[in-house]
Amino acid sequence: MKPRHRKLALIAAVVAALGLAVVLVLNAFNSNLVFFFSPTQVANGEAPTARAFRIGGLVEEGSIKREKDGLTTRFVVTDTARTIPVIYTGILPDLFKEGKGVVAEGRLGSDGLFAASQVLAKHDENYMPPEAAHAIEQAQKAQQTVVE
Repeated sequence: MKPRHRKLALIAAVVAALGLAVVLVLNAFNSNLVFFFSPTQVANGEAPTARAFRIGGLVEEGSIKREKDGLTTRFVVTDTARTIPVIYTGILPDLFKEGKGVVAEGRLGSDGLFAASQVLAKHDENYMPPEAAHAIEQAQKAQQTVVE
């Protein structure tokens, strides 16, 4: 093989390896990407059913029910327009309370129940996750439009 052909083969191998690395990185990024949806968007069928996503809003007053095992909790997340029932098995954050902001990550079941794998609560009196605050604001605007 001539030196020129060796050099071209080496360049082709480097380009192929770089292309493979880019494909692997983009695939890993895509599989770990988690989108946020409001309860209204989930109820309208905009949320994926085959992959995990985040849902956020307020924990509806009077909706927290703890099961006998001590770890499983059922509650309802609302954006004031629609509600989505959630089930979570694990230790909830200390700041998790009714009427407060929450973001839950998990999957939506075929029965409409959101099975959360992680629950995040607000961290102080004035904070709500930006996505949840925006979703609640949009739902309230939509309700005002329907009423008028």
